[in-house]
Amino acid sequence: MARAILSFLGAIFAWGVTAIFFAALTLGGIFWIYSDDLPSHEQLARYSPKTISRIYSGEGMLIDEYAEERRIFVPIKEIPDLVKQAFVSAEDKNFYNHPGYDLRGIAAAGLEFIKSGGDSARGASTIPQQVVKNFLLSSDVRLERKIKELILAVRLEHTLSKDQILELYLNEIYLGQNSYGVAAAAQVFFNKTLTELAPHEAAMLASLPKAPSDFHPVRAKEALTNRRNYVLREMWQNGYIDEATYEAEAKLPLRTVQNGDYPPFREQMPRRDYFTDEIRRQLSRDFGHDEFYGGGLTIRATVDPQMQSQAANALRAALEKYDRDLGIWNGTGETIPAEQLTDEASWRGALWELEVPRDIPGWHPAVVLELGEQDARIGIEGIEEHPDGHWIPANDVQWARKRLPDGTLAPPAQVAGDLVEVGDVVLVRAMTNDEDRSFIRWTLRQVPRIQGGFMAMDVNTGRVIAMQGGFSYESSVFNRATQAQRQPGSSFKPFVYAAALDNNYTPATIVVDEPIRVNTPAGLWEPKNSSGKHYGPTPLRTGIEQSRNLMTIRIARDIGMEIVADYAEKFGVYDELKPFLANSLGAQETTLFKMVAAYAMFANGGERVEPTLVDRVQDRRGRTIYRHDRRICETCEMQALPAGSAPVIKSNRERVMDAVTAYQLTSMLEGVVKRGSGNGVNLPVPIAGKTGTTNDAKDVWFIGFSSNIVAGCYLGYDQPRGLGPHAYGGTLCVPVFNAFMREAIKEYGGSEFKVPPGGYWVKIDRFTGQRLPDDANGPNVIAEYFRDGTDPDWLSPYVVAGFGDENVVLPWEAGSGGGQSVTTSTGEQKVIPNKADFGTLSSGGLY
Repeated sequence: MARAILSFLGAIFAWGVTAIFFAALTLGGIFWIYSDDLPSHEQLARYSPKTISRIYSGEGMLIDEYAEERRIFVPIKEIPDLVKQAFVSAEDKNFYNHPGYDLRGIAAAGLEFIKSGGDSARGASTIPQQVVKNFLLSSDVRLERKIKELILAVRLEHTLSKDQILELYLNEIYLGQNSYGVAAAAQVFFNKTLTELAPHEAAMLASLPKAPSDFHPVRAKEALTNRRNYVLREMWQNGYIDEATYEAEAKLPLRTVQNGDYPPFREQMPRRDYFTDEIRRQLSRDFGHDEFYGGGLTIRATVDPQMQSQAANALRAALEKYDRDLGIWNGTGETIPAEQLTDEASWRGALWELEVPRDIPGWHPAVVLELGEQDARIGIEGIEEHPDGHWIPANDVQWARKRLPDGTLAPPAQVAGDLVEVGDVVLVRAMTNDEDRSFIRWTLRQVPRIQGGFMAMDVNTGRVIAMQGGFSYESSVFNRATQAQRQPGSSFKPFVYAAALDNNYTPATIVVDEPIRVNTPAGLWEPKNSSGKHYGPTPLRTGIEQSRNLMTIRIARDIGMEIVADYAEKFGVYDELKPFLANSLGAQETTLFKMVAAYAMFANGGERVEPTLVDRVQDRRGRTIYRHDRRICETCEMQALPAGSAPVIKSNRERVMDAVTAYQLTSMLEGVVKRGSGNGVNLPVPIAGKTGTTNDAKDVWFIGFSSNIVAGCYLGYDQPRGLGPHAYGGTLCVPVFNAFMREAIKEYGGSEFKVPPGGYWVKIDRFTGQRLPDDANGPNVIAEYFRDGTDPDWLSPYVVAGFGDENVVLPWEAGSGGGQSVTTSTGEQKVIPNKADFGTLSSGGLY
């Protein structure tokens, strides 16, 4: 009997060993089959995850960030132990002990699956398995994928350390709310860094990998709280926290940004604006979309936040003033249904959902809740309800007329109901007392239909310190400083005069200001001066100071439009300027960005500067991959500089125009500001500049500069149309320039324009161009700087006619008394007075 039992047990053992052998052989065969042609796990050692690219101001303040996957990569050494322990407890408590897979976990999951009859399938993947699944495999639930996952997990354990594997996991895993990795999630959910997290917060983050979409902090708050407490219990049982800590932390409520318990991280940064969006546009082009959005770039912007704010305020003030003067009410075009206005929570929620601009300082979205006989009661976003309500009084609407459905304008509003209706969404601002800032009343605002752009940059380095591409970025992201192609009008004329000064002209050269007729394929072209008048032979300086179109065309015809085009292209105003005479008056379109950059080369003495919005770009490892300023510091290697001396910076920039020419032109542009179309400039340092006004005033410009800052402005409708009879660069854009430069000068200063060597001073009569004695003085006397080697015959100065043989009488030859009659190129008789009558100051343009 005993022998039979032993024989039976031996047979069972033999069959068992054989079964185990064949099972092992079968498993080995399966693993051998699937181990072939697997993706390489070794690439994970070189893994560079997609991370956020961040933009900082010059002072190091974070001002914007861009990412497709919101991830902040943090090395494992910088991740607190508390965070590591929370995730290990939640996802893989045997992580530090198993070889890549957890047999006990697999057995427990299998047992639970059997007990539930297949209704419950608990995951048994270890952290290494999750890493290879996320990085190398698909997420489909198939046996084949699980086998490959196990094989790669084991191989990964032999390639990377436990900390390296955990680093990959904690930086890659998706945790909801578009946050990837623990650092980004801590910011998104708690507006905290990893080191600031409490145990219950780390446990909440560790709860999310299981089902980030299901465990929403608002919609599934209770389920997420329970899961958090489970992770806390696991942390206690694994010895990472004590029981008292577990009990205290588990009792705490679930508090998150999404529930309104913490302010969003984004609120700590300035709202996105035209400056940082232009950086995005340019760097996405230069580095590629994927590198910009996922390369973890650190970008140091050139923007001066204070000056950027001043630029935005100055441009908005001009646009709003023009719009208010028109007196037409446009509103926002948004409404809220009446049924949502009865409950405060309802209308506030509806108002929050609407896309109306919220980036205008002091302005608030609001909705009209009730119309009284005179006034309108409004509910205001972000402002608590007042017991008496918030009201728009009747006298706040009487500046405007409502546009009727047929396009006509209603009579001027008398009461609030003439402009707005119940449910209308409007923008409002608090009107306050200028002296004590006390509240007066709420007043209606609107985004103007007219738009514009403004830009300011350093004339020596090309660093753009401010850029505003419109009234409101949230209202329209189109950047009118860099993207809008507009006619520069008379603001282009300095490039014609620069070409002339380099081609035998002087500031005293006489140019005939008389009518011109040009045959073109489109017919006879008869350009005119802005004033409609013409003034006979006139010095070159006066031509640009008074923005004389006829003189400019004669100059361009004399030196050749090919030369003018070459200058415009050399300065970067155009890639290709068509050599048509009308283009000498700024008829061909360009951008404000290019015009401002070109004017900087007048200001710095004729050296090329490339405008930039970025000082430096570093990759995720801190290596500099772009630096704008490539000038050489000759003394920076010295251990100590001599007392009172500054570093010696050697300029290696290309010269685009002669230094004497640059100064002569700058001096003439100073005259534009002192005596010409830019005479509205009122600043404490020397300023040079030029206005521009195109046909029918569709675009108005002013670009001006001090010794170190150049700034430019243009205003116009996006779909060009006339701005009205009183719209000029001098009336609309000069105030913007003034408002900005007053603050810029406080910050950056200014001085007299530097006079280069290579010239000499001569006093001349600015009305006639005639040479005067060195001791001459008076309103007609001006000191001109002439190039060495130029000694014009003052009795027979160079005269430019340019269109046929005119009988030219020089201004000082006209005799005394009432002047002398001459025959013009058109056969007309004109009287040249002793001093030319300049008539009304003009901004010039395309005529």
